Amino acid sequence: MKKLLFILLTFTTITSLQATDKFFSVKGKEIIDRNGQPFLIKGTNLGNWLVPEGYMFKFKKTNAPSQIHDMLSQLIGPAETAKFWESFLENYITQDDIKFLKSTGINSVRVPFNYKLFTMENYMGRNDASRGFKLLDKVISWCKAEGLYVILDMHCAPGGQTGDNIDDSYGYPFLFENKENQKLTIDIWTKIAKRYAKEPIIIGYDLLNEPVAHYFDSKTLNPLIEPLYRELTAAIRSVDKNHIIFYGGAQWNTNFNIFSAPFDKKAVYTFHKYGDQPNYGSIKRFIEFREKYNVPIYIGETGENTDEWVQEFRELLEKQNIGWHFWPYKKLDNPKNISSIPLPANYQTLIDYAEANRGSFKEIREIKIDRAEIKEILHQFLENIKQKNCLPNTGYIKALGLKAEQQTQTK
Repeated sequence: MKKLLFILLTFTTITSLQATDKFFSVKGKEIIDRNGQPFLIKGTNLGNWLVPEGYMFKFKKTNAPSQIHDMLSQLIGPAETAKFWESFLENYITQDDIKFLKSTGINSVRVPFNYKLFTMENYMGRNDASRGFKLLDKVISWCKAEGLYVILDMHCAPGGQTGDNIDDSYGYPFLFENKENQKLTIDIWTKIAKRYAKEPIIIGYDLLNEPVAHYFDSKTLNPLIEPLYRELTAAIRSVDKNHIIFYGGAQWNTNFNIFSAPFDKKAVYTFHKYGDQPNYGSIKRFIEFREKYNVPIYIGETGENTDEWVQEFRELLEKQNIGWHFWPYKKLDNPKNISSIPLPANYQTLIDYAEANRGSFKEIREIKIDRAEIKEILHQFLENIKQKNCLPNTGYIKALGLKAEQQTQTK
């Protein structure tokens, strides 16, 4: 009897271990979860955390991470700016945020990151090539504890893949015309894939966010995107055959004409959509791509609209079996996201400086600055970003079909 119990216990343990070692996969048009069942992605983006964006600070001119850093350095100096970023990274996304998101009923998050976190390039006040893994390890561990799945998104690639503020570049997608930048991109993704190859809480890797903005010569640049995707895929598969790979279309992830037939067995194609009408016609071309190649599609970013628009579009996506990550999780003093950060007192002072002409040292010197006031505004901002101080947008949460019964209405 004891021997039989031992055998049963051993079998149960092995079966349990095998279950935890399973990874997401694809089958035809479906994303398949770790239990072998179809999985519809429902979640949000942890935007503005590892890739600060000016508009989320209510800035217009000062909109890229490097520009925000330079502006803060002009106001409070580089040492204090480094301290600001350290606190920002520590408090903007915490385990409390992940617990809160889990309580709403989402099943996953997309985590945008800047490649500079994995190099010795100065970024957000430091030049530490290990910082990217320290930050990703933290958020992955929190998600694992709460049972939320993760997609890792290279939002900013070496040289810039978009050519706008969102990739923290120099205003052009130099990535596609520079082999050194491509090699660095491949090297970083290979390191990431090798580190997380056996981490089942990760759904997969979103290789390049929104490659080649519409401002540029798409006839020249678009044909360069898929070849780089193929190189990235080969490098990742050399160390990680477990995870899904997400491929974004050109021109803000809206153009799938750049793709030939799928070349990886775990491929998912991701599109983005803002504005436009929340109707079938606006997503028809992506659905046709899915039908043509018998592959899953998913929307990695959408939203920033009224509750009515969000609900209508979310319901359309689900009816069409398209998973979603609405953008972003939280933003400063704004109802068009899951959670709103309270506006600090006198915050307009900071906005005014961000919008001022600062193209020369003379212009910088001539701006009157109350540095004590600026420091107080920034201190309050760092307090307000903490999850306990943020205000859930109940209408928006309900529009996403999530739980909001215990939340406070902010509108």
